[in-house]
Amino acid sequence: MSHTPIIHSLLDTDLYKFTMLQVVLHQFPQAHGVYEFRCRNNDQTVYPLADIKDELERELDALCEVKFREDELTYLRSMRFIKSDFVDYLELFQLKRRFIKVSTDEAGRLNIKVEGPIIQAMFFEIFVLAIVNELYFRRLETPEVLAEGQRRLDAKVALLEELDNRQDPREPPFLISDFGTRRRYTLAWQEHVIQTLHQAVPDIFRGTSNVYLAKKLGITPIGTMAHEFLQAFQALDVRLRDFQKAALEAWVHEYRGDLGIALTDVVGMDAFLRDFDLYFAKLFDGLRHDSGDPYEWGDKAWRHYKKLKIDSRTKMLTFSDSLNIEKSWGLHQYFKSRFKTSFGIGTNLTNDLGHTTLNIVLKLVECNGQSVAKLSDSPGKTMTDNDTFLAYLRQVFDIAEPASK
Repeated sequence: MSHTPIIHSLLDTDLYKFTMLQVVLHQFPQAHGVYEFRCRNNDQTVYPLADIKDELERELDALCEVKFREDELTYLRSMRFIKSDFVDYLELFQLKRRFIKVSTDEAGRLNIKVEGPIIQAMFFEIFVLAIVNELYFRRLETPEVLAEGQRRLDAKVALLEELDNRQDPREPPFLISDFGTRRRYTLAWQEHVIQTLHQAVPDIFRGTSNVYLAKKLGITPIGTMAHEFLQAFQALDVRLRDFQKAALEAWVHEYRGDLGIALTDVVGMDAFLRDFDLYFAKLFDGLRHDSGDPYEWGDKAWRHYKKLKIDSRTKMLTFSDSLNIEKSWGLHQYFKSRFKTSFGIGTNLTNDLGHTTLNIVLKLVECNGQSVAKLSDSPGKTMTDNDTFLAYLRQVFDIAEPASK
């Protein structure tokens, strides 16, 4: 039986991989990175992730054979913020197998390490996470599981149709997007979910982070930046204290008004807002929430814009942390008089079929030989392999240690 690879298109990733990689290519192409895989809920898996190692190795071999097709390059060229020299680079692009290593340990844990030029290493993340998910859930799939997934999807459609009827056209709209590529059940299921929602509630469902599915289904690809982009600046040629400002400046220089949603939780919202002065607050269209209490975070954003005498109703808050439709609607109701809002829903859209989902990440832990870290507003999301650097980062940005349980 011939093997059909899980990843058969290099567009089958999130838009922000392309937007970040374009800045890397233009502004720090020689940067070197190390990414490490973590499963945050190893103790909840039905079987050890180590069991999929051989299949994963085979999928990675196949992934590193894939190249961009002509129609895919044409699609990327059609986006006004993607520059032609970047697409010329992608025409020659192929992931290199030597940069990614897989191993297992005695506890049945799966270890994945990507080490190489960031222009390569950064591109592995979404593919690897999607492959791990699909391999893991493939062994658990039954007709009953798919039927339960459909039942839950039908309930989401019914809820969204009800919410659509409750919207007041004079108020900012309730908008959701699919952000679930990395945690999806399968590509086929993700496509089914997107197609279903797009057909049922086109006024609410505004797009997907997945570029392949956006192209295939003729809907909007969504995304700007991820934590790794800002983290890399902790190890580039700027003072550590200035890394956020340097990253935002590099972004503005590249996109000059496009892709204007800034991510706020690399060293926490308070430290972010100290750097997000009038200059950046006017240049960026809004902010993205990815950890900590979303209501508290949005209130802080509102007070910050008010202090700067900026009308917050002209700004967008994008929420993307462990959302479902009900939680998103609640946040929209709370903030709609003060902000435009949008919601990126991941796992709850693309992997809600009754199984406990994998909480897996592949994060940048080192850049140019130096540790980098994320000091998120949720302690469980903090990621580094160097506690000394973490302590230094806290000191530089005046962030207290989290209270121990």
